[in-house]
Amino acid sequence: MEPNWTADREICNGARIPISLNAGSLSYPAWSTAQAEAYEKLAEALALNNYKAKEENQMQKITPFLWFDSKAEEAMNFYISIFKNSKVGRVTRYGEGGPGPKGTVMSATFQLEGQEFIALNGGPQFTFTPAISFFVNCETQQEVDELWEKLSESGKKERCGWLKDKYGLSWQIIPSALGKMLGDKDPEKSKRVMQAMLQMDKIDIKRLQEAYEGK
Repeated sequence: MEPNWTADREICNGARIPISLNAGSLSYPAWSTAQAEAYEKLAEALALNNYKAKEENQMQKITPFLWFDSKAEEAMNFYISIFKNSKVGRVTRYGEGGPGPKGTVMSATFQLEGQEFIALNGGPQFTFTPAISFFVNCETQQEVDELWEKLSESGKKERCGWLKDKYGLSWQIIPSALGKMLGDKDPEKSKRVMQAMLQMDKIDIKRLQEAYEGK
């Protein structure tokens, strides 16, 4: 069974755009012909990806959509090299119509630890902010150490388990033990853990445990 492309609609920058591959055009007068063609290809790629996911009963309701200037493919491969349960999905490249250089990635889908992401090379108009970050639960200090060092490579290490990677995307590398200690019924224990955590950059489970026990 083939998807009904004519019925599909996509949203770009808050505007709901009717997509009809039968008509072969996007109705949005503010765009140039090249931009309209490029975004039509993007919408087609995303619709196809969603259709395939539905067919496989793996449709994800909400998917993070990451806007990069021009390094979406590089960033995707960087993240996939770090997280073990990861894979590339569908990659769509610019053609003759642009607006990006022919052959370069327009959009890509990928999974990190089973979480679906979409990456777009959209240009320099928008950049990442720490107001949005990805919170990574870690079970061991070894996992914390590994993710902390790899994700912060050529980026910036910050306080309380936060870091910014080389693409400007913010991450929180947090051991699950921290939440358990902070949620303890004894307010003195949770207070000591909080005070210890506020002194850290990378989270150290041993030091948290010592604070928890009052050592």
